[in-house]
Order: sequence, then structure tokens, then C-alpha cells
Amino acid sequence: MTTLCIGNNRTEEMVGDLTGMTPLERAFAGCGAQRMLWFAEDGDVLVLPWEPEPAYLAYVTGLTGTRAESLTVVVPPAGPDGEDILTPDRLADPGFRGELRRALAGRPVRRVLAISPNAAVVDLAAAVGAEDAVPGHAFAAQGGNALVNSKAVFRALAAGAGVPVSPGTVATSPQQVEAAVNGLLEQGHSVMVKVEYQAGGFGNEVLTRAEQVAPAGAQRAVELADAGAVAAYVAERWQWLTGGRNQRVVVERYFADAVPLYAEFSIGDGGSVLSGCGEMVMDPVVVGEITPPVTPDAGVRAELVDQAARLCESLRVLGYRGTVSADAFLTPKGELYFSETNGRLTGSTHLHDALFARLVGAGHRADRVILELAGLHVPSFPEAVAAVERAGLAFDPRTRTGVVFSADFGPADGSVMYCVIAEDAAAARAAESRLLALFAR
Repeated sequence: MTTLCIGNNRTEEMVGDLTGMTPLERAFAGCGAQRMLWFAEDGDVLVLPWEPEPAYLAYVTGLTGTRAESLTVVVPPAGPDGEDILTPDRLADPGFRGELRRALAGRPVRRVLAISPNAAVVDLAAAVGAEDAVPGHAFAAQGGNALVNSKAVFRALAAGAGVPVSPGTVATSPQQVEAAVNGLLEQGHSVMVKVEYQAGGFGNEVLTRAEQVAPAGAQRAVELADAGAVAAYVAERWQWLTGGRNQRVVVERYFADAVPLYAEFSIGDGGSVLSGCGEMVMDPVVVGEITPPVTPDAGVRAELVDQAARLCESLRVLGYRGTVSADAFLTPKGELYFSETNGRLTGSTHLHDALFARLVGAGHRADRVILELAGLHVPSFPEAVAAVERAGLAFDPRTRTGVVFSADFGPADGSVMYCVIAEDAAAARAAESRLLALFAR
């Protein structure tokens, strides 16, 4: 039976209003959608924003063992917003839906796997007779995915489940934001303000008094000397803070030098199953991760998983089914606070569900780490693959170690995302140094 894979990267449930995205951000979204190839198996049908680059398609399927010729890719016509994002209007195109029906050719769809399992996905699945193949389709059809990805809803769910969150509040007016920010600043704390719908730290800013604070998980730090400066900041940034559409604003204490962590689960009818956990790398927003995490000890990791499982149970009871990543951070004093949930295929899902499962193998998962980072600029994807092979750094299925290029961002900025799979973190960093030296400018 067939899986219908839908690369709807960067939906409104993920990042809010799409009209504010730059052309470069859109190009990155389109490239990121191509990572759906890591999940594809023989005979699957993929809906992608544009045809995958042949070299990337051959590379991924060569590693996963999927027969590239058995896959069918269907691309809807570009919409008013271009070709990089699978917007609802593109998924609703009648001609595209007809082509998708022909591609499926009456084959039963056993599962619909979408990056963002939202109402547009359910509507498309229903149009090809596969609504029941969308996990939690009834919940998703009523806009449930927006609940799972809301940073404001997250704080309410965490509080109800007894899961620790950073001191703060959810504000709905400029006056409430000012009061919350001033209250924390007056206590001598820095503040994180968060747009309700965004991803990767791009909807966050750190507010601080006159001292310098390095932002982590936020785009920038803003110095606000007094209440007047806070009022001016809120007035100037109100449209941005509310996503341009009267969204809520999260205001919470910012902990400098904290270690960002996550635990990712798959939520089904009977409960939640841990997919994996990791430690994120910030510069200053998320640029990569190492999994499993290296900083926290066994006790903290157990608490991370336990508390994340409690969050997942709250979401399961609501009706959500699918992947959830619960993000948290460990303060220098050893306190663990949770910061958000992401109800979608995340930037980590392919590591756990594809690289660990299909390349490393379950029998070696406990003795391998994956270091993944973005932003390695290369002459071209094929040249990068060839250079790594010549250097003896390419992934070796016998040792289950080596370098894998998980994403090709060449169409956006000429870079790749690389994964180093190694026996431990030190070996991963050593291999990374050799990799970076290959492409040093």
C-alpha cells in the first residue's frame, strides 16, 4: 500500500502570516520540503512544491535503498505566492487533484504523511478518498493543528499538566505586554517575547536593561533602559509581535547560557512513543543539533522525556495524532523549563525516523550520535558528494558512521545541511573538522 507524502513546509500554523516571508525564506522552505524524500519508500507518491533536484533524489534514495524510479512526484501549479510553499490554494487546484488521483491509480493510501497535518491536508486527502489515512483527521479538519503549534496555547496546556515553564504570561494588549515586561525587568531579569506562531527562534526577541545579553533562540537582544523605552518598543513592534493579525504575545523570563533541548514523540490512539531527544545548536537561532543530547546527565534526560510525555498526553486527549516535539531548556542552575510544542514533522524528525532508523539501524542507535548543522557552502551538491567520497568521509553502511548531506539548500543560497554520524560527540566533531576543511574558502 502507498504512503502519500506531502511537503507542506512553512504553513500558517507553523510561521503565521506567509505574506511577510522574504524570497530567500521562501526558497529555504521549498528546499526543506524536499526532505520528505528521506521518508519515502517504494511505490510512494509525493506532493512537493517543485520537482526534486535529480542529484539530491538519487543521493537520498541511494542511502535509504528506495527505488527512485518507483516514486511518483506530483507538483501543483505555482500560486500567487510562487512555487516554494504548498499553500492551501495550490493543494486545492482542480487540475492538480486530478493528476494526483491518476498518480494513485486506485491504489489504497495506507497513510498520509504531511509536514504540517492541517485542514488543507485533510481536504486534499478527502478529495482522493484517503481522509481516514490522515492521523487525527477529525481534529485536524477543525483547525486543531493551530492549537498544537500555538505558543500561547502551549503555556495553558503545560500549566494544566503541571509541566514547568519559564515565569511569564500570555498577553493580549500592549498594556499587558508592557506590564509583564516591566515586572520581569524590575526583578533584574531579562525577558523573551514571542510571536504566537513562528519557528526556529525567528519570532523571538530578548529584552534587557543596559547590560549586554547575548540572544540564544532569538533573533536579537534589545536594550530597554526604563518603562518609557519599554512602551516605545511595544508601540513600534506591536504589528510584529501580534503577527500582523492580532495574535497573542508570550512574555517570559529569559535565561542566559541555558542549554536548549527537545524530546520528540509520535502520538497515536493508544499513547505516545518516544522518537528521540536532542540538544539544539543556536547561532543565535537554531542552526542544528546533536542527538542524543550531550550536556544533560541521565537524570535530566529522564525528566525531559517524562515531562514531554505529559505534554503529549494532553495533546492526545485533545485529539492530535502525529509527531510532536516538546522543546525545553536547562538553566545554568540545573532547572528544566519547557518552552513550546511543535505538532508537525520537525527539523529533527528525519534524523530519528530516517537516519537512525534506516541508516544506523535500531541495533546501533544507542552507540551512535548525529551532529547536524546548516550553512555549509559548497560548489554544488554533486561536487560536495564527490569531495566527501574522495576524502573517505562519506557514510559507510558497514561502520554506520560518516557524513550525510540531509538537505540541499543550493537553490536558496548554495549551501547544504550536513550530518556527521559517529560513535560519540568527540568523534563527530573531529570528522566535522575534516569536512569543513574540504570546503574552506
